[in-house]
Amino acid sequence: MSITGSGRAQPLLDDQIEPFLQHLRDAGYAERTIRKKRTIARAFARWAKRKGIATIDLNDGHVDAFVRRLPRGGKPRLKFELAAVRLFLGYLRATAVQCPAPQALASSTASLLQQYEHHLRNNRGLAENSLRVYLPLIRTFLASKLAGSGFPQSLTALTIRDFVIAQTRNRSAEYVRLLATALRSFFRFLFLSGHVPVDLSPAVPRVCKYRRSTPPAFLAPEQVSSALAAMDRSTPRGRRDYAILLLLARLGLRAGEIVSLELDDVCWRTAEVIVCGKGRTVERLPLLRDIAEALAAYLRKDRGVSKSRRIFLRMWAPRIGLTGPAAVGHIVRLALARAGIRRSGRGAAHLFRHGLATRMIRQGASLPEIAEVLRHRSQMTTSGYTQVAFEALREVAQPWPTRGGAR
Repeated sequence: MSITGSGRAQPLLDDQIEPFLQHLRDAGYAERTIRKKRTIARAFARWAKRKGIATIDLNDGHVDAFVRRLPRGGKPRLKFELAAVRLFLGYLRATAVQCPAPQALASSTASLLQQYEHHLRNNRGLAENSLRVYLPLIRTFLASKLAGSGFPQSLTALTIRDFVIAQTRNRSAEYVRLLATALRSFFRFLFLSGHVPVDLSPAVPRVCKYRRSTPPAFLAPEQVSSALAAMDRSTPRGRRDYAILLLLARLGLRAGEIVSLELDDVCWRTAEVIVCGKGRTVERLPLLRDIAEALAAYLRKDRGVSKSRRIFLRMWAPRIGLTGPAAVGHIVRLALARAGIRRSGRGAAHLFRHGLATRMIRQGASLPEIAEVLRHRSQMTTSGYTQVAFEALREVAQPWPTRGGAR
């Protein structure tokens, strides 16, 4: 133990290295990797001791200062060292040795954020993927100058509008739309929970977004076949990714639904897959034969032992579930590039879902049937796929007026 200038006893950073390394072993890191991280962790501990930085005061700024301390031998070395120290700091934050997190909030606003998270999770029933969108945006808002003294009673429609407009600089339209949606949700929560006397959600400017202005981007049947055929199923990664692509292509699952799949969600005897969809809905989908074979091959040969119950795990340590929908999107982008398919539009994983709906509507399926397969809560969402039925649209299109009358 060491004593700081304020008289507080602080644990030495050296004392945390071996528990950190054991944590890495439990997570499945290779011994060679652990030895490298041990060297970097010890160097970081010596650096912090020379600088007189208490363990409890470490933050991301200290990590950046440590990495910049010496001329680097190359970019790969720099990235590895930075990742190792950030991993060490994350371990310290998750254990008894508490370090301030980045963008730390005041106790009052931090408590407000926790109440809002509880509201979204328990009262509104939002999925974890939605929480990953809403909470960082509200944290950014609470870390701004608006959350100063007198907050939230000091909020006005003018200050809210100015904040949203300031956030639009160098930001995509989709980011601003999500920010506006999250802010309206947060201000409704403040009003319903009694923190403010007036509902300020109407003060958030609306972001213009034209619904169904263009047909949804999708993969044609031959493109789906090419992407599946391009997978190298002789490797563990290839077998895992092939099973993921089949779930996207055959069942039209969302990326977040694939990430959340657990071992108990596959009912082998009844040939069903239990899917937790939007709004915490639970659906039972058929376990098609090719999907069952791909899943069985991955589970038997490649998944290995892990404390996680998720079906699909990371290929490298820590051997835990995929980090989120973005991981599935990355897998899809690599698969399409390998097959020489140039994608269009946002959301790589959704291209398979759109492709399934497009194939169904072109084969004569009704909108209620498509909505049932894709598990849409509103047929207004399903109606967007009518734009891809080009041949049917040509039959109902009126001829263009020309000189002398329509022809």
